[in-house]
Amino acid sequence: MIDDVSLHGGKRKTSKALFHEAEQVMPGGVTANIKFFEPNPIVMEYAKGSRLFDVDGNEYIDYLLCYGAQIHGHGHEEVMKEVKAQIEKMGTTIFGTPHRLEAEMAKKLVQLYPSIDMVRYTNSGLEATLLATRLAMAYTNKKKIAKFEGHYHGGSDQFLVSVNPSIEEAGSAEQPNPVPESKGIPDYYVENTIILPFNDLEACENLLWKHRHEIAAIIMEPILGGFIPANNEFIQGIRRITKQLNILLIFDEVKTGFRISLGGAQQEYNIKPDITALGKVLGGGFPIGAVGGREDIMMMSAPNKGKDILTAGSRSSNPQETLFHSGTYNGHPTVLAAGLKTIHLLEGQETMKRLIKTTNQLRCGLEDVYSRYGFPMQTVGMGSIFNIILADQPIKNYRDMKHVNMELRKQIDHELLDLGIYTKPLNRYSLSTAHTEEDIALTIAKHEHVLRRLRR
Repeated sequence: MIDDVSLHGGKRKTSKALFHEAEQVMPGGVTANIKFFEPNPIVMEYAKGSRLFDVDGNEYIDYLLCYGAQIHGHGHEEVMKEVKAQIEKMGTTIFGTPHRLEAEMAKKLVQLYPSIDMVRYTNSGLEATLLATRLAMAYTNKKKIAKFEGHYHGGSDQFLVSVNPSIEEAGSAEQPNPVPESKGIPDYYVENTIILPFNDLEACENLLWKHRHEIAAIIMEPILGGFIPANNEFIQGIRRITKQLNILLIFDEVKTGFRISLGGAQQEYNIKPDITALGKVLGGGFPIGAVGGREDIMMMSAPNKGKDILTAGSRSSNPQETLFHSGTYNGHPTVLAAGLKTIHLLEGQETMKRLIKTTNQLRCGLEDVYSRYGFPMQTVGMGSIFNIILADQPIKNYRDMKHVNMELRKQIDHELLDLGIYTKPLNRYSLSTAHTEEDIALTIAKHEHVLRRLRR
């Protein structure tokens, strides 16, 4: 049982020491900015099912789940068994050639996602969104991309625009400014990115008509940040307008694929985007990305008569004939074996229903306890992911989050870490098939413990 003794100081000494050691050889002590939080991130040692164990031996119920990737929890027996069997059968880790699992996974995605006719693999969600936009620009022969304010599509120059800008920089809600979110972003990407307001159809329609001859595609998270859903009228309207204006629609379902339903958010909304980017759950805990879409669009990446720009000295590099896409580890057999087993387990009788039921039990339990202690709170999300929002007003877009009590949420999250409830502070909650009723009850009880203390 996780005790209520604070883990600050003595009980997380090793974690703190290892982080400071890492700071000497890695910028900021981490290999990705998202892994950092103050005063220092917790270094983990072991995981199993719904639980994490840090280097000091402290135990946590895990709701981060590698940002949602581990939908069956950590070290699921059947997934691990499949990975080991696949490596032993192949006799190597990777061929660097075609193999059976590539087509097998592609067939599964075509079956589950009616919008997908053909598939290409990448090694991350970022690579998937990059390929999706390259395909769109090549297909339409237009060079600008429209994205929504507050949406994140990976850490590339193209997408690090208006992810979380200040309201002062962001400008008008109906016509947001493009705001770079990192040093080193060339002006080209700011100038060639149209920023749209999420869940405001009228404003979007005005901007899309204005730039209709420049925009190759809209890329969007159908559920902003994995937890703020597009309202149905809005998303249906976006699909209608993009068809009308010959603008391609790209759904970034890296977060939502397999977590809202087996067919992603697009299945729930009954919408067929032109291109879909997938990742996270698809890899069964390994790095992966995939791009799927209409055959006429996807075929642009097919090698034209064997042409390859990397073949030195060949007459094979006419950029007008081939859209280049490659990657040594694309379609890695170990990753696809883990991913296929993950999907097969989700397809089991009632598995997705049970997962969403467990998620809703946690959501309802948390909303009840916050209400009883007089804290304004709502859980916002769909499927097996949600976030805790300390505010009464409806949350429709990124700007609404500016009115949420983030400091109180951060305080609550840090106290929950001390009590053995793990997610990165301020992050969304993801559930897994490994979470039990005991986990849910204990999580609600730990929240109540924190709220009781705060109320006193």
